[in-house]
Amino acid sequence: MKLLSRVVIVIPVLATASFGTATLTGQGRQIVALAPKPAELTPYVAPHRPHWKLQEILDQHAGQQSWRQTVVEDELLRAQYISMAPGESTPTAFYADNRVWWVVQDGRIRFEIDGQEPFVATKGYLVQVPYRVPFRMETVGDTPSLRFEVTVAGASLLYPADGGHTPDAVDGVTFVPVRLSGRGSYDERNQPSLDFLGEVVGGTRRGGAFVSDDRGFANIIRGRGAPPPPDSDIGHFHLDYGEFWFILEGQIDYLIEGVPLLSAHQGDVVYVPKGRYHRATYGGVGMATRLAINGYPAGLHNWPAPDPND
Repeated sequence: MKLLSRVVIVIPVLATASFGTATLTGQGRQIVALAPKPAELTPYVAPHRPHWKLQEILDQHAGQQSWRQTVVEDELLRAQYISMAPGESTPTAFYADNRVWWVVQDGRIRFEIDGQEPFVATKGYLVQVPYRVPFRMETVGDTPSLRFEVTVAGASLLYPADGGHTPDAVDGVTFVPVRLSGRGSYDERNQPSLDFLGEVVGGTRRGGAFVSDDRGFANIIRGRGAPPPPDSDIGHFHLDYGEFWFILEGQIDYLIEGVPLLSAHQGDVVYVPKGRYHRATYGGVGMATRLAINGYPAGLHNWPAPDPND
């Protein structure tokens, strides 16, 4: 029996698919889709609230030099305000698989990050450390330091065996010696620190992403204050994640679905659960800046589509 060979000719073509009223050919082209927005607004569950005012947090801890206050704790990220007394320090430690980042709100903090020259960060500094990179912090000077800390939800903290620190007991946990290898690194976008007041406000550096990886995103957004737009401008919503903002400068006005228009100021934190329309605009009369934080660098922004009947 004679076997016949079959020749398959492959002709390369531009991958283009047409769906409904739009053609998808890559980045930038918009389509209209049906998004599964919750029929009832996703509720605020403690510790979340639309607006954490810094002054209210400080009032809760009046007379204390060392304290911490959790303001965000959802399925993706955790954020805390942390105060350390003069001379107080953290043990040398590192996170297993995720980076950590901070905004210094007050006082002076000496950062010691493995592989970097030690430096002192003051108000307005943004600092980050990649996974498995040991770091240590100490309050220097005669006043407490105050920092805003963001970690990935459930991130595990490890302590070098030769660091001289015995971890505090944790219910249901036993600390055991382990071997490990590999670590995260800095890159063109993810840098050890940024002096927001000196560089961005000072005009030598623009805003943009300070933290960007597949588990966390922190983006500096700056503009000049203006009157808020009408309430008919409802903004957008996110399907799979909540979002929050640390106000770095000035005043930011927020319209969140189900919440009256609110104005947040430097040091305040604003949170929106997934599924709620929200809008952030520059408020006041001067410059205003927010640090937008979420777990999805390329997260979907669902904007209202035009009514086809209009």
